Amino acid sequence: MKRGRAPAPASAPLIALDVMGGDAAPEVIVAGGLRAHAAGLSVVLVGDSARISPMLPAGAAIGVLHAPEALEMHDAPTAVRGRPECAPRVALRAVAQGRAAAAVSCGNTGATMVSAMLELPAVPGITRPAVAVLLPRSDGGRLILLDAGANADCRPEHLVGFAALGAAYARALGVPTPRVGVLSNGHEAGKGTALTRATLAELEAAVDPGRVIVGNVEPHAALAGGCDVLVCDGFVGNVLLKGVEAAAETVVALLKQEVARRMSARIGAALLVRSLGAARDRIAWSAQGGALLLGVRGVVVVGHGRADAAAVHAAVRLAHDAASAGLVEAVDASFPAT
Repeated sequence: MKRGRAPAPASAPLIALDVMGGDAAPEVIVAGGLRAHAAGLSVVLVGDSARISPMLPAGAAIGVLHAPEALEMHDAPTAVRGRPECAPRVALRAVAQGRAAAAVSCGNTGATMVSAMLELPAVPGITRPAVAVLLPRSDGGRLILLDAGANADCRPEHLVGFAALGAAYARALGVPTPRVGVLSNGHEAGKGTALTRATLAELEAAVDPGRVIVGNVEPHAALAGGCDVLVCDGFVGNVLLKGVEAAAETVVALLKQEVARRMSARIGAALLVRSLGAARDRIAWSAQGGALLLGVRGVVVVGHGRADAAAVHAAVRLAHDAASAGLVEAVDASFPAT
């Protein structure tokens, strides 16, 4: 993998949007890119120009970057190795070359990760990038969960790297000494799988004054404020994330059912349902737009595969904000270039 830093874009943040990835691509992704463009964000659509052009309004001042090779959602992530002109690689290459400030893809998460490893400089000491999701905690803080879906199968050294990335991200967000926990089915020593036990042992043996290792952390404790960073493999993290989203949606749906059954509950219920809906949206990955892929030197946002136009717009906004704030550069600063 390449080393060093990707060149910084010279102009205002231009977001390279992979319009070929996602369950409803390219139509819905293009619609989301046009929304973002109409809202004042700078976007270039990356994909098959023959399919994209008919979807653009006459006179639309939005760029198209041609990517002729196809990549399907069901393809193995490693398929991108043999398709250098597929949309995620073309979008990420634009970032590496300084022609774009960030890339967004709602396609296969694994393919996005492999594309990023092929096209962008790697963070020294990190063997696998990870998807980092911000979740609201009940104590008012924010929990960084990683990996949330890029790496289904991991070794302890991968999770140790995720912990370093998560702690650096937390510091960039204003947490001076992040508390790092390992996701487990109990807080007691010896709980968890062979992977989590080995990971915790390696984390506790490492000397890093910039973070505090709090040990095994259960999901309810993490969401209540038990740690700032929660590490796990991508399979478990993605299941946890989807479980949290599903639970929030289910609570709102059950409340609506109860309101419909009871006349007395209808008074003021609409306000309560809207409030719970707003809380659900704070949790939902799709409502947030996406999540940052950490571990490569460049801003990469992984969107939801089921994203609608509004979610795509939100993902582009997240990429714009991260690029404008230098968030990934702040994370990278914790890892000296080699």
